[in-house]
Amino acid sequence: MSTAGASADPLAALGALPGVADSVESVRKAVDRVYGHRVMRRRSNAITSEAALRGARGSAALSGADWALEEVRRRTDFSGDDEARTVGAALRLTAEAGQLLSIWRQSPLRVLARLHLVAAADKADQVGRPRKEGEPVDEPLVALPLPSATETHGRLDGLAGLIIAGGSAPALVTAAVVHGELLALRPFTSHNGLIARTAERIVLVGSGLDPKSVCAAEVGHAELGRDAYLEALGGYVSGTPEGVAAWIAHCGRAVELGARESMAVCEALQRGAA
Repeated sequence: MSTAGASADPLAALGALPGVADSVESVRKAVDRVYGHRVMRRRSNAITSEAALRGARGSAALSGADWALEEVRRRTDFSGDDEARTVGAALRLTAEAGQLLSIWRQSPLRVLARLHLVAAADKADQVGRPRKEGEPVDEPLVALPLPSATETHGRLDGLAGLIIAGGSAPALVTAAVVHGELLALRPFTSHNGLIARTAERIVLVGSGLDPKSVCAAEVGHAELGRDAYLEALGGYVSGTPEGVAAWIAHCGRAVELGARESMAVCEALQRGAA
């Protein structure tokens, strides 16, 4: 967020980066197409449920558990190996996200702590709070340098302050920054990727851009691939205007692909094939 300089509304300033306005407009059009589909007027709950399932599958894939959609749909026990637990955590987070929308704008740090509790499904001392100095972080797929606990706490407080203050930034910009900051900081000892993507979803839904949660960005992030995801994240962490703009555009493309997926579901339901 350093690219925003001393702006009173740094998130809005990011919206002025080259190419970001085009991404925001493209996302808006993609979302509007889904909401304009006739199936959404009659069966929006079915689209929401399917998007949640597909979003959880996509998020789990980015955290190393790349299961087929039908396997995720079929399974009822997620307590087995590490991959099963990752998929289970992704499903729990997706279900929990909708319950936290009203709290997010008032207390984002409380929401993040709750998400870690839900993901970890554990009562260990390090669960449900930001990590302390010296505590290890289990996030092997993100190899970026890990900020100190002191820096992490300070940046989390700053991020929370921006969310609580609100502002004029487009939802895509805010969602991308929340997602990028959480992945850069990895504030918890585990499940940071899953939590970051869930927080992105909360912003997109709570902002009113995707109020029925049918444009799962997680689907798009998985479709674009882990290598592209990590490369774009590296651009965000660099703090350069070009890098931050590229990350926002990457997140925008992910939302568009999530919207496209739900359009396909709408079409299938309309044909009576799903």
